[in-house]
Amino acid sequence: MKPGRQNVIMEIISEQEIETQHQLMHALSERGIRSTQATLSRDIKEMGLVKQLGPHGTYRYVPSNRSSDEEAMLKLKTIFRESVVSYDVAQNLLVIKTLPALASAACSAIDAMHIEKLVGSLAGDDTAFLAMKDSESAKELYHTLSLLFER
Repeated sequence: MKPGRQNVIMEIISEQEIETQHQLMHALSERGIRSTQATLSRDIKEMGLVKQLGPHGTYRYVPSNRSSDEEAMLKLKTIFRESVVSYDVAQNLLVIKTLPALASAACSAIDAMHIEKLVGSLAGDDTAFLAMKDSESAKELYHTLSLLFER
């Protein structure tokens, strides 16, 4: 049901200027698809829909132009800027210190990057360990992470 509903949502937003979830729910209903606001909200998030200023001066739902890699990098930058206190290399390990309870979020974001030489990650409360295949890989990742802090 979900893939079919999401296909219909894409059809609707390509044919109409949908400004609100309520309008989208109504358009779906007209096509015989019942949905709740919570379900629509999840669909919008999963589909990566964003609101964009339309030609008539109103905002409407459109597919995001960002790729999943860009999305992952954007999330990672946000997580790092808001939660990481420090990070350093220890041979083939990268040790990341975060604000309390945010190490898991940092590891999750890094895992989403699908870094080739990352063997695994382990998160505690405020510390994350990233095991790399070798010391050189750890230094490369350290450099990549330093770029995340640049504005």
